[in-house]
Amino acid sequence: MNNTLRKPSCFYTYLLECSDGTYYCGWTNDPARRLAAHNSGRGSKYTRSRRPVRIVYLENCSSRNEAMRREAEIKKMTRQQKEKMILSIQDPAPK
Repeated sequence: MNNTLRKPSCFYTYLLECSDGTYYCGWTNDPARRLAAHNSGRGSKYTRSRRPVRIVYLENCSSRNEAMRREAEIKKMTRQQKEKMILSIQDPAPK
């Protein structure tokens, strides 16, 4: 297939909330498929015993490398910082 005709891929960094209240961060190019994989027990060893999980944060990235860098940044955050990040997209600032 000619690469000039192929649609550019989108990449995402996501944060899951597990059934025990913990967070799991990862990256993907298909959030719905990845969520289904986590909830079926095929997503990661960490989430396998913490199902069901739900996406609480999803960030669009321009490249796979950017998504992976952002994942690393989020994993270094404290729980409080992650919660603040989640709330920032759920509660837009008043006008």
